[in-house]
Amino acid sequence: MQISDKLKNYDTLLFSAIAFYAIYLFTSYSGVGISPDSIMYTSAARSFVANGTLLTFNHIPIVDFPVFYPLFLAAISFITRVDPVAFGATLNMILFATLIFTSGWIMSRFVPVSHVYKWLVLAAIILNPGLLQVYSYLWSETLFILEVLFFLIVFRKYLLTHTVKWLVAAAAIAAVACVTRYAAVTIVGTGGLILLLDRKLPIKKKIGHILIYGFICISLLVSNLVFNAMHTGTVTGPREPSITSFGKNLFYFGSVFCEWMGMTPDMYPVFATPIAIIILVGFIAALAYNYTRRKLDSFENLAITFALIYGLFIVLSSTFSRYERINPRLLSPMYIPALWGYTSWGMLFLKRIAVKQTRTIVAAVFILLMLGYITKIYMVDKKRYNEQIADEYGNPGYTDNSWMESEFANYLRHIDKGMFNPKVTIYSDAHEAVYFFSGLSSYLVPHKFFKKDVAKFYQIKRFYLIWFNNLENPELINIKDIQKVKKLKVIKQFEEGAIYEYEGEMPTDAVTQKR
Repeated sequence: MQISDKLKNYDTLLFSAIAFYAIYLFTSYSGVGISPDSIMYTSAARSFVANGTLLTFNHIPIVDFPVFYPLFLAAISFITRVDPVAFGATLNMILFATLIFTSGWIMSRFVPVSHVYKWLVLAAIILNPGLLQVYSYLWSETLFILEVLFFLIVFRKYLLTHTVKWLVAAAAIAAVACVTRYAAVTIVGTGGLILLLDRKLPIKKKIGHILIYGFICISLLVSNLVFNAMHTGTVTGPREPSITSFGKNLFYFGSVFCEWMGMTPDMYPVFATPIAIIILVGFIAALAYNYTRRKLDSFENLAITFALIYGLFIVLSSTFSRYERINPRLLSPMYIPALWGYTSWGMLFLKRIAVKQTRTIVAAVFILLMLGYITKIYMVDKKRYNEQIADEYGNPGYTDNSWMESEFANYLRHIDKGMFNPKVTIYSDAHEAVYFFSGLSSYLVPHKFFKKDVAKFYQIKRFYLIWFNNLENPELINIKDIQKVKKLKVIKQFEEGAIYEYEGEMPTDAVTQKR
């Protein structure tokens, strides 16, 4: 028993070290990946360290994202005196290793316990292409996914004891998660649903616990949203209605799981939607089964409940609100709970097989299937490593070779800021890139959908425009649209883009054309 207990820790520590090294490999060439979201986080973190305000590079409170991740980065930066971009890779190595250790700790408490099962699943978690991508970038999911597991641990403690102190602790984790990612309302929903279904709680006590839990869970989120509304007039920034149907989003959802299962893109049209339906319906059936057996307090059931609520939330919210298409990054918080939900039942099934020989055969088949899956995703990871690290390109984003070797980006790095009149606003189709390379504050040109914003932009009598040709966003007005209305003067031209200035009235032919 003593050896088994030690193995619980030693094998998990070994996998954590492997996870640490995996992120080291994927950030070894160009450091942590930097996307537009990353720049929003880092600029807000820098602002907080410098002057105690959570303002982005364009001097606007951060509203598209909750405040905790920038505060988390700011706290580390304040303590270490190192910029978030510089410590991002090391931070993600630690977070991913912690995620693997926490996953192993939880699986050591599955019923029944199996070391071989834990090793196979930990390998599948470490090698998941979606998680490796997330932890290669400066993204808030790196913290949020860990918060999900912390919540499962503490909320299960509450379910075993039904004491208020553990309920408050679980609700506090959910509250922090809600200001890490807005999608953390799914954590709140997970706990709320289990509380409703828990038949061990007397009605009066249940109502009280639900009220305590709900109030604490949403406290920080409500404060964050009220602050946003007071300072910017919107609670989560401007949002456009969705342009993808429920069926299409279900397909995209299934496509991610097809990718995680090692399928090739030509297989998605056949398998994506059926797999999505099977996954979600399967979770509903598993939750119903556990409810009838009064087995709601297991880690496996909590994982199933979260995976179901999170999956439904992503599909439904994508149907009503427009944001990036459902992809591995968006579904990454669901991967570990979903993996547990669809593999842990195998241990129970094996336990119930009375004939030892049959049990051995079934176990061998399960191990072979898992090894086959692990091999497939390893090959995906190897391909990414060869393309991005071995071939010296870097994680796609503002630190990859296409930007590091860009003449335009290099000019912006050394730009004379005195060439811009400080009283004249700078606009861009990639205001994050402008800030990242030059440190200049600029504003995004308006979205085509917001007609009033477009009209207001065209009324501006003078502005600068920094335009990147290779970052064309179909949702924004483009350079050709602007040139039809404004006669732009080229200040500096490059193959990858240009810097323009506009000063004057709208050309007569453009006025006639608009009428």
